Amino acid sequence: MLQLVRKAQAGDVGAYEQLYRQYVSAVYGLCLRLVADPVQAEILTQDVFVRAWQKLGTYQGRGDFGGWLHRIAVNVVREDRRQEARWVRMTRSVPGIESREGEGQDMTSQVAMTAKYEGTVTPPEALAERIDLDRAIAALPLGARLAFVLHDVMGYPQAEIASMTDSALGTVKAQVHRARSLLRKALAEGTGPEDLAGRRKSGR
Repeated sequence: MLQLVRKAQAGDVGAYEQLYRQYVSAVYGLCLRLVADPVQAEILTQDVFVRAWQKLGTYQGRGDFGGWLHRIAVNVVREDRRQEARWVRMTRSVPGIESREGEGQDMTSQVAMTAKYEGTVTPPEALAERIDLDRAIAALPLGARLAFVLHDVMGYPQAEIASMTDSALGTVKAQVHRARSLLRKALAEGTGPEDLAGRRKSGR
């Protein structure tokens, strides 16, 4: 893998295309979990690989290349969410402009897009449970969502998540705990994403 990266760093576009094919499903899966919008996740995935190409010379071979890509993805998603938050604030204050908040939240489409990238098919009996969980994750405040997805879904150690997100370790631990608590409550009570969304401001 490192040899392939070195070739790409030397300007070998074919080598970078191989890296793209190997890691695109994982990057897309992360983006999709964080933004809960299949179309936006595809856009962000492409942004991640453009950014990675631009920054490829900074990768020094220490640590997994996939982890390096995930760091970039986290930053790209956080920038996108900040821009989205600014857009929402603007649309709420300007008459005649409709907010984009809540667009692309069809969770059946989200599961289908995930299957497209992962090459898997979700059994019908598991679809409803998967959709409920995805809705609950999508409704988490961004900080809790980042911590939960990176730790509980993708398996990153909390210390590494703290480094990836420029956060204190204690903050990450608190966000993971908060995410789990909110998810348990949402799934137990059948809480919809709109019910958790009101808590986002305090969790960012």
